[in-house]
This record gives sequence, C-alpha cells and structure tokens, in this order.
Amino acid sequence: MSECDTIRLHAEGRTAWVTLDRPPLNILDISMMTSLARVLTPLTAECDFIVFRGAGPKAFCAGAEVRDHAPERVAGMLAAFHEVFRLLGRADCLTIAAVHGHCLGGGMELAAFCDFVLATASASFGQPEIKLGCFPPVALVTLPALVGLRAALDLILTGRTVCAREARELGLVTRVVADDALAQSVDALLAELHGLSPVVLRLSRRALRRNRHAEFEAELEAVERFYLDELMKTEDAQEGIHAFLEKRAPAWRGR
Repeated sequence: MSECDTIRLHAEGRTAWVTLDRPPLNILDISMMTSLARVLTPLTAECDFIVFRGAGPKAFCAGAEVRDHAPERVAGMLAAFHEVFRLLGRADCLTIAAVHGHCLGGGMELAAFCDFVLATASASFGQPEIKLGCFPPVALVTLPALVGLRAALDLILTGRTVCAREARELGLVTRVVADDALAQSVDALLAELHGLSPVVLRLSRRALRRNRHAEFEAELEAVERFYLDELMKTEDAQEGIHAFLEKRAPAWRGR
C-alpha cells in the first residue's frame, strides 16, 4: 500500500481527521508508522484538533505488525512508532481518539495517549504483547499515570482484553457511546470544544502536560534501550514472535 492508501487525511478549517486505513484491523507496519509521523508533523503545528479513527467495521487499530519485531527490523519499528508519540507529546493541539472494535497493542497506546477517547460500547482494549514475549514501551511509560500502577500491572502483565465500560472505569476512556453514535459523539465534542477559546485550550493542555512531557521523553528513551538491549536479546522474545507467525503455541525457555 502507498502512503495515501494507509493514512487518510481530511481537514476542515483547523480540525483534522486522520484515518488509519489498513483494514480489516489497521495493523501498523513501519511504512504506515512513518507515514503517520509525516502527516502529523504539519498538523500538530497548524491544527487545533486532531481526530484519530480506524477504517472498516472491525477495528480502530489492532497493533503493530508482528513481523516488524524481527531483530533486523525492531529498532527501526520502535523509532518510527515512537516518533508519533514524541510529536503528539510536544504538540499544543488537542487530540481525540474515536474508537470502535478492536483497540489493541500499539492501537491502544495511540488511543490512550490522546486527550479524549470516545469509544463505542462494543469496543475492546488490551495490551497483548506479553503473550508474544515482549512488552509495550509506550504503555509501560504512560499507563501507570493514567490508570494507576496496580491496574497498569494487570493490563500489561496479563495481556487481558477489557470492554469499553471497564476501560472507562479504569480511566482509559473518556466517554462510552452507542455503537451507531460514534461520529455524532465526536462531532458533539468538537462543537463543545469549538465554543471555547482555542488559545486557552492550548495553554491549558500545555500546562497540564508540561511536567510530564520531559519525563515521558526521557523514560521512553530508557525503555527503548532496555527493550532492544535486554528484552529482544532473550530467546523467549524471539520464540514468541516465531510462534505467532507460525500460528502455534510458544514454547517458553525462560531465557
């Protein structure tokens, strides 16, 4: 797929809708991550609001391409994906995730990083990386502040999937809406925000995130190094990836 095939952009005034367009599950491969960062670079400076959504009926995004976790590709994958979060962390615009269907792995990391998460009642959230013998670096840094350490440990160490209402109770989701009302609910939120001062919204977001941003970048860099230098050198990390691609149960070796 070309860049235009995987990331669709629609803009009206100072509001942009960014659609992850790789159905059925909108899996993020390195090319798509790079395209997303390229699209976001001007948007974060020019827009007041950015809305993320997924194409097709099945998913917002079911995560990163497992093949890109191979030893020769994983460093490039992390660099491409994490550039998206560095851009969003430095931005003053407000971000909204419009979530339906599966929101897993890197998809959940992207949604949870947004300022607002609107989810349909049938949406599901999870960080299943542990089942592949790895962990989600961005979630490792951000989830404890969002949901508390105990809930973050539960989600990351079990890899379990939660429904939209439990995600709302945990603090991952802002509002749960009817399955057929996601677009209207996003429009209503945008109308509510458009009635407020854009400069005050930007300054308020900056103040809320100011102390956390520097910590986020430093912590993410440290987790990246740990991921590459420690985790990806274990036999179990490689076994988890191979087992997934070969459609079999992993045979963990504990080393």
